[in-house]
Amino acid sequence: MAAPAVGKKTSGGNAAFHNFVNDFAHIADPVERRRLALEKIDNASFSWYHVRAIIIAGIGFFTDAYDIFAINIAVTMLGYVYFADNKSKLPTNSDTAVKVATSAGTVIGQLFFGYMADRVGRKRVYGLELIVIMVATLAQALSGHSQSLNIIGVLCFWRVIMGIGIGGDYPLSSIITSEFATTKWRGAIMGAVFANQGWGQLAAALVALVVTAGFKSSLEPAATAAECGDVCQAAVDKMWRILIGFGAVPACVALYYRLTIPETPRYTFDVSSELNDSDTDLEKFSGEVNSAASDVSDKVTGVIRQAPELVMPKASWSDFWSHFGQWKHGKILISTAGGWFFLDVAFYGLGLNNSTILSAIGYAGQSNVYTNIYNTCVGNLILICAGSIPGYWFAVATLDTVGRRNLQLGGFVVLTVLFCIIGFAYHKLSGHGLLGLYVLCQLFMNWGPNTTTFIVPGECYPTRYRSTAHGISAASGKVGAIIAQVAIAPLRTKGCPGGTCWLNHVMQIFALFMLLGFAVSIFMPETKRQTLEDLAERLHGEPNPRRVADSSV
Repeated sequence: MAAPAVGKKTSGGNAAFHNFVNDFAHIADPVERRRLALEKIDNASFSWYHVRAIIIAGIGFFTDAYDIFAINIAVTMLGYVYFADNKSKLPTNSDTAVKVATSAGTVIGQLFFGYMADRVGRKRVYGLELIVIMVATLAQALSGHSQSLNIIGVLCFWRVIMGIGIGGDYPLSSIITSEFATTKWRGAIMGAVFANQGWGQLAAALVALVVTAGFKSSLEPAATAAECGDVCQAAVDKMWRILIGFGAVPACVALYYRLTIPETPRYTFDVSSELNDSDTDLEKFSGEVNSAASDVSDKVTGVIRQAPELVMPKASWSDFWSHFGQWKHGKILISTAGGWFFLDVAFYGLGLNNSTILSAIGYAGQSNVYTNIYNTCVGNLILICAGSIPGYWFAVATLDTVGRRNLQLGGFVVLTVLFCIIGFAYHKLSGHGLLGLYVLCQLFMNWGPNTTTFIVPGECYPTRYRSTAHGISAASGKVGAIIAQVAIAPLRTKGCPGGTCWLNHVMQIFALFMLLGFAVSIFMPETKRQTLEDLAERLHGEPNPRRVADSSV
């Protein structure tokens, strides 16, 4: 007698990402095997398994935020080391180039890794983006200045490379977390992954603070930037390298788990032809299949009941354009990409004004080198702890009850009002009033569209385009960030070089972008507590394997 037919086993699996496909490899029917695997994922109670998955996926965002935020402090240090002849400050063009380089690389990474995860699978590319980040981070820390190479040029090159890795982390961590998460708490789990950005920002400020305190004896004698001599410059040179280089350490913790991840069951069954392969295997045991079919035949009518065939659509560029060329599908992509674009214009634009806020509360602009760097670190810690971190975790707590769409629409409304207040009443606001409004903006960005724009694209698209569509949405956001840094940020000093006399008008522009973000978010679907298959069926007309399995006997 021939051996019973079984499904194919897949490689990979660890404590953070379990191989659910192999749990049911003994089930011959591919439709039933898929149903059982997905039910086990979707109906699981929240447990330490999910916590481990959050940590491994979240470390990427911790590292991303650390690397991006650390450079905002590092540029102050670079000024003392390499630009003593420019009042120890980076020229505006150099400062902008260093920061925009990361965003430019991120756009490339989001589009490339987003496409590749749908093309060759999540497993084959997850972890590669972390390796790119680690290599580029260490390369920055070891960069130097020479007669033929400018330090800013070298840093920009490596920050573009690092940005490619950071960009890859957005679609990969989002969709992998989404496809492994329990349905009831999928929003909270994905939100907790994204919330690691807050801890990354906090860690960057803390490391900078510790490093600054460690070199206090070398910095404190320099009462002004002009007095920062060889000893002072050597100390600051070590400080920025330690600060940047430390960003590679957390990535080492997650690398093994990312490289040993199993392929997600949804990609395995929907895209990688697992069903077709299994059907081919079953044909090898035709005699066994026919015998089994006879056993379950209806003895009265003589009709053999068989599971209906499940045919999942295949991904291709022609199918992609045909699918999203229809308004009912295209408007969803417009909502996720447009909402992210409009949000990031203000999100990154607001971050560029940290120095203005720190000056208002007395934590920037000191002449003493040690005091200036130390206060910059402390001031950033205050802003992060007051607005950013609470906002992320308020989102985690409410995503699965209030809903993604409500949080995004409500967040855009509140942000429109806040930016209008700052913009139109800027010259009447006290420093404390400006600080309060700034913190509220950070709070409602993170407790709203900054989090939801990351989550919804990882849920609302069919499996074969989930990563590509997320990458397109995320890349749209980074294009908004580049516009904020290159086109809008210089407007702050219009009419008063070195000042902020046009800052009120910049805030008014941000208010307009928040209103536009609200407008496109109207098309965004609600995704809370619905399985990914139900969403694909409702939003995209995809065949639902669960219904196929339920209709079989």
